[in-house]
Amino acid sequence: MNFQGVMTAIVTPMQEGSIDEGGLRNLIRTQLESGVEGIVACGSTGEGATLSKGEHNYVLEIAVDEALGRVPVIAGIGSRSTHAALDLAERARTAGVSGLLVVTPAYNKPTQHGLETHFATIAENTDLPVCLYNVPGRTGIDLKPETVLRLAAHRNIV
Repeated sequence: MNFQGVMTAIVTPMQEGSIDEGGLRNLIRTQLESGVEGIVACGSTGEGATLSKGEHNYVLEIAVDEALGRVPVIAGIGSRSTHAALDLAERARTAGVSGLLVVTPAYNKPTQHGLETHFATIAENTDLPVCLYNVPGRTGIDLKPETVLRLAAHRNIV
């Protein structure tokens, strides 16, 4: 799958400590009516790192349901742990998302080889397209262009 165009990284609306389903659905409908070409849910903008597994699943299920196949839904599955990211990737696949947004592992500061292994392991264990997400100001690690070039050879990394 070739992702392109405007893909909004949405927030996760909350009410009194719980996911606001109506607010989330309204947000997604507003984005769709505005002509976006994709929805990114549970990324760093969408509080992905602070959601429980159940909340993460719930947000993705709502996003997929509300998008109704009109645009792809990309799931943020970032984690400091490759194993935890793999679990989130499988849960996201089960929810019906179109692809995965995988951020560099925050705080750990792996080497470029470690980053390559992290991303390649995720890509090798899913049939979903994987988008690499590099935000060094937030994670403390920079995914270098030469590492991206090597990862780009993987069939699932888009």
